[in-house]
Amino acid sequence: MINKVLIIQNPEGLRARPAAEFVQLASGFISQMMIEKGNKKVNAKSIMGVLSLGVGQGDSIHLFVNGPDEDIAMSAMVELTRKG
Repeated sequence: MINKVLIIQNPEGLRARPAAEFVQLASGFISQMMIEKGNKKVNAKSIMGVLSLGVGQGDSIHLFVNGPDEDIAMSAMVELTRKG
């Protein structure tokens, strides 16, 4: 299992379309992914879970990735959040 703290750059945060893109990318990997904000942890492959966190621009989230493609998955998710 690997984990990393990510700062959300997108002006919309992880709401609506950005959340859908985040979930779609996460769903393309075999590894399990969880994101945590504050003391709430949700499945990164669940649109309802991601939206329930209410992540805004500049917020930090903790991403946990566990599985056979975890390194590639983490790199892709980091790149997505950096691009905004």
